[in-house]
Amino acid sequence: MNKAELVSAIAKRADVPASTVDSVLAGLQDELVEAITRGEKVAVSGLLTVERTQRSARTGRNPQTGESIDIPAANTVKVTAGSNLKKAASSVPV
Repeated sequence: MNKAELVSAIAKRADVPASTVDSVLAGLQDELVEAITRGEKVAVSGLLTVERTQRSARTGRNPQTGESIDIPAANTVKVTAGSNLKKAASSVPV
């Protein structure tokens, strides 16, 4: 499902105009980006948690040449599924 399909589905489910849903999703994206920039953790109960984490420096290996390379420390984003998402995923047969 892409963004346009998501906007359409939410608009139908909530019985609101698609433009309103699109504005809300844009606002959510902006707020998530700002919160991660500030180092804050964002939790939507039952759905997901988004937080900035630090990955330490390490030594890696170039798969083509086998040469060792130094990978610098970096900030990254961790997204954790909430209980409702986990329950939905586990209810689908493999």
